[in-house]
Amino acid sequence: MKKILGIIAAVIVLSIVSYFTFLYYATYSEGVRSGELIKFSHKGMVFKTWEGEISQGISGAQIFGFSVMDSDKEVIADLKEMEGQYVKVSYVERYKTFPWWGDTKYYIVEVKKEKSPFKINKHD
Repeated sequence: MKKILGIIAAVIVLSIVSYFTFLYYATYSEGVRSGELIKFSHKGMVFKTWEGEISQGISGAQIFGFSVMDSDKEVIADLKEMEGQYVKVSYVERYKTFPWWGDTKYYIVEVKKEKSPFKINKHD
């Protein structure tokens, strides 16, 4: 009887560890989006997370919401500096997330400043 309970406990523990390992390492998709960085903030009651939004259209109707992991210090600093500017972000999309990671399934891994296609340069 003890052997069966030990096996059941081991299977349960292994299942839980496998599930969280999968959530931590597996990504659903990755890609690039660009737009005007309209919001970037550190928010939350229990878990403080970095959240932001990019407007991908002229009217602001297309909003891309994203999160940034606390460990990505360089990305956080770049986003703080580039708020209000046109940016291109590289992201990974996860299957699921943990509450202490952020509100969305999209996590920014790199950010670059870009030229806005909506602004007309009079000197060209």
